Amino acid sequence: MATLNAEHEAVLTKLTVPQKIKLLSGLGWWHTEPIPEADIPSVRFSDGPNGVRGTRFFNGVPASCFPASTGLGSSFDVDLARRVGEALGDECRAKGTHVLLAPTINTQRSPLGGRGFESFSEDPHLNGTIAAAYVNGLQSKGVSATIKHYVANDQEFERPFLGDLSERALREIYLKPFQIAIKNSNPWALMSAYNRVNGLHVSENKRLLDDILRKEWGYKGLIMSDWIGVYSTSESIKAGLDLEMPGPSVMRGRALERAFIAKKVTLHDIDERVSKVLGLVQRAKASGIPFDGPEGYIDTPELRQTLRTAAADSIVLLKNDKELLPLSKEVKKIAVIGPNVKYAMTSGGGSARLLSTYTVSPLQGIREAAKSIKLKSSNGQPGALLEFWNEAPTPDFTSTSPSFSSLLPSSAWSTPTLGSNCVLLDGVYSAKFIPDEDGDWELGLNITGRGNLFIDQKLVIDLSTALGLKAGQEYDLEIRICNADFAAQGTPFPCWGVIRAGGIRVVDGESAVQAAVSLAKDSDVVILVIGLNHDWESEGHDRADMELPGLTNQLVSDILRANPNTVVVNQSGTPVAMPWIEEAATLVQAFYGGNELGNGLADVLFGQVNPSGKLPLTLPRQSSFPSFGDKGQELGKIYYNEGIFVGYRSYEIRKLAPLFSFGHGLSYSKFEYSDLETTAISPEGEFTVSFKVTNVSNTEGREVAQVYISDPQSSLPRALKELKGFAKTHLNPGETKTIKVALDREALSFYDDQHMHWIAERGTFGIHVGASSVDIRLKGEVELAKTFTWTGL
Repeated sequence: MATLNAEHEAVLTKLTVPQKIKLLSGLGWWHTEPIPEADIPSVRFSDGPNGVRGTRFFNGVPASCFPASTGLGSSFDVDLARRVGEALGDECRAKGTHVLLAPTINTQRSPLGGRGFESFSEDPHLNGTIAAAYVNGLQSKGVSATIKHYVANDQEFERPFLGDLSERALREIYLKPFQIAIKNSNPWALMSAYNRVNGLHVSENKRLLDDILRKEWGYKGLIMSDWIGVYSTSESIKAGLDLEMPGPSVMRGRALERAFIAKKVTLHDIDERVSKVLGLVQRAKASGIPFDGPEGYIDTPELRQTLRTAAADSIVLLKNDKELLPLSKEVKKIAVIGPNVKYAMTSGGGSARLLSTYTVSPLQGIREAAKSIKLKSSNGQPGALLEFWNEAPTPDFTSTSPSFSSLLPSSAWSTPTLGSNCVLLDGVYSAKFIPDEDGDWELGLNITGRGNLFIDQKLVIDLSTALGLKAGQEYDLEIRICNADFAAQGTPFPCWGVIRAGGIRVVDGESAVQAAVSLAKDSDVVILVIGLNHDWESEGHDRADMELPGLTNQLVSDILRANPNTVVVNQSGTPVAMPWIEEAATLVQAFYGGNELGNGLADVLFGQVNPSGKLPLTLPRQSSFPSFGDKGQELGKIYYNEGIFVGYRSYEIRKLAPLFSFGHGLSYSKFEYSDLETTAISPEGEFTVSFKVTNVSNTEGREVAQVYISDPQSSLPRALKELKGFAKTHLNPGETKTIKVALDREALSFYDDQHMHWIAERGTFGIHVGASSVDIRLKGEVELAKTFTWTGL
C-alpha cells in the first residue's frame, strides 16, 4: 500500500470527499479542477509533441512548430533533443502552460500507423533515449512532460480495442522506451492509452499502471487518461489512474461518489489518486508559471536558429551516387518541382498539428539559398471573418439561393481567423479569395450540419469548378452553415461542428507532368519535392498502403528520365513506396521539418549544413513489413504476431533486404572506424566499448556511430543484433577521435516471461560497431562470466 506524501496528507485532511473527487477529473479540455479555498489552482495542459498549441483548436495563439518526432529521432542527437525540449519549455511558459502532453514514445510496428510520425523510432533504445533528453530539457524549464501513450497504442484503426501481444514483446519492445525514459528523466506525468492490452483497457489495468509502473519501476508521477480514455469508475481508481481527462467527468464525479458510498472504492483509494494530482499542482506552483494566465508566443532570432538547426539535422541523405550534393555554385539553372514545394508541410495531422508562428516552404528556402528565382507576392489582408448567430438570421439563410441584397442582422459574436480549417463553430465564414494562378479552380468544403459555399454570390457548393478565375483578382467567398441538427445528435466531446474549405487550380494531371518534364529538360539540376502531408498521416486513421498520392510516382519516373541530375526529396513522417528508386541517383528524406523546413532543406542541399541524420525507421520494400495490413485478423483484436521482431529485427532474422536499413544515412564527409576495445563486464553488467573514428575527407562533418549487441548463445530466440548505444561526434578533416560508449545490463538482457524477470545469460556476446544496422565496420566480443537476473528500471 502506498505511503502518502506528508505535505499532501496535510492538504487531504482539509478536503471534503466531494472536493477530493472533484480533483480527479478535468475542468474542460485543458485544465484541472481548482479548489480555491484550499489554495489548489487550476493547472493548464497543452497538446504536443512538436509544438505547444495552447488551449484553442480554433483561432489559437500561434506557436513554433519543431520537426516531427521521426525527424528529431533521425538526428540521433541527445543534445539537440534536450535543446528542443528547453525551447518547448519556454513556449509553454509563454502560453501559461504547466503540462505539455508530450513526448509520444509508442513503437512504429507498421509503416502505415497514422501517428507514426509522432514517435522517435522503431527501436526502443533510440526511442527512449531521445525521449529522456526531450523530457529533461522540457522539465528544466519547470514544465511537466507527459510521456504517452502507455502502452501499445501503435495504430489508429479501432484503437480502443487492440491488441494482443506476448510478454516478451510487451517488455522488450513496447514498454522498453517508457522504461528507459523514466529511468533517465523522471517525467512528472504519464498518459495512459486508449487501447486494451491482452483484453483489458490500460486505464483500468492494475498490472500495467500499478504493478509494473509504480511498484516495479518506482514511478512517482501522475497518471492521466487520454482524452475520453476512461471506461470505468472503481476499476480505474483501484488500478492507479489518477486523473480523468477531459472534463466534465463521465466516469468520476457523481459516479465515483456512488461507488464510494457502495464501498467499491475506499477513502484511501481516493486519497492515493488525489495525492498524485496534488503533486502535479505542487510542480506547477514551483514553476512560477501564472495560473489562468494569458497565452503568448515566442519569436526570436535565437529560437528561429534552433528551429532551423533542428530542421536541417532531421534530414537524412539516403543516396548521393553521383555526388550531385551539395549543389555546386556552377549550377546556373535549377527547376524546383513537386507537390510539396510550394507549401510548408510542417507536421502530421491530428492533435500534433498547430498554427505556426511562420513557415518557410521548400520553394522559399531554395529561392533564398539559390538567389536566382524572383519572388512574386499578392496584395490584400490575409484572413477571414466568422459571424455567429443563436438562430437563423434570415428565413433563407441556408438556402441555395439566398437574397444577398438583404442585410443580415448583427451577429451575436464574430471573430477574424487566419485559417480555413475551423473547429467548433456555427455561422458565416466570409473572405476575399485571391487566386495566385489564372484558370479554373476546384473548391472543396467539408462541414458538419447543413451549408453552402458561394463565390461572388454564385453557388459552388456542388464542388463544381469556379471557371476562369484570374490571378491577383479578389473574389467574395462566403460559406453559410447551420450546425443545430448536428449538435442535437450528440458527440463524444462538446462540439458545435467543423468547417474546412480549400481550393486548387484545376489541371490535367498528364499535361502537368509533361510541363514539369519540359522544365526539367531545360534545367541543369532538378529539385523534386514529393511526399505526404497532414491529411495522409494523422491521428484518427491509418494509411491503407505505402503508396505516394496520385500521379507522384509517374512524375518522379518521368522527371528522372528527362534529367538524371535530379535531387528527389521525400517529405513524410513514415516510410513510403519508391518504385523508381533504382533510377534515382540522389535521394533525401526530409520528414516534417516544422517552421524552418524550407531553410533547413536548403542548408543541406547547398552545403551550408553537412547532413548527419540516420534513419530511425527501416524503409521497407512495398508490403515486406512484418505487421502487414491496416486491419486486424479478428474483429476488435490486433495480434502482434511478429513478437519481438519489429523493424530491423524482423528484416535481419528473415534475411530480407529493406529499401534502406535502420540507421542508414550518408554525409558529405567520409569516415573510417578502427581500434575496437571493450572492458570486462562488471558483476552488475556494466562495460565500455571504445573505438576510433577518423574523418578521411576534406569536409568537416558529424558521424553517428552505432553500437549493436548480439547474443548468439541465448536460450531463447533473440534478434540477430540490437542497438544498445550510439554517439554523435563532430570531426574536422583528417581528425581522429576516440569514442567511448558506456553500456549496462540493458545491453545484455532479454525478458524471461516464465520467471518474470530480466536475465543476462553467461557466455560470449558480440559487439558490432558501424554506420548503420547493416554497415558494420568493427566486430568484437565480450564475455559474461556468470548469469544474473534483475527487475526494476
